[in-house]
Amino acid sequence: MLIGELSRRTGVSARSLRYYEAQGLLAAGRGANGYRAYDEGALLSVAKIRALLRAGLSTEVIREVLPCARGEQPGFDWCAELREILDGELAAMDERMEALRRSRGALAGLLTEG
Repeated sequence: MLIGELSRRTGVSARSLRYYEAQGLLAAGRGANGYRAYDEGALLSVAKIRALLRAGLSTEVIREVLPCARGEQPGFDWCAELREILDGELAAMDERMEALRRSRGALAGLLTEG
């Protein structure tokens, strides 16, 4: 299928699909005319990518864990180092949330002083 059809069927813009391909997340063949050609498996790949993005993972991390993801709302085949990668991402997310809580508290303190 061409990129326009994949976009229509997944609800993901062609621009995002090209970005996924550039990031090594999505593979496309090329027709004789040079157009991108996707197989039916691209539908599931896009669903997995979108679910992992919603989970807050970066495209770099998604590239590492995507081979272990299965299903549209990915479950995982716990391949080597996957738990370590995801545990690290969760810890980093917790640190960012704590930093935001501290910043919020400081800002709220400024507002109550005024």
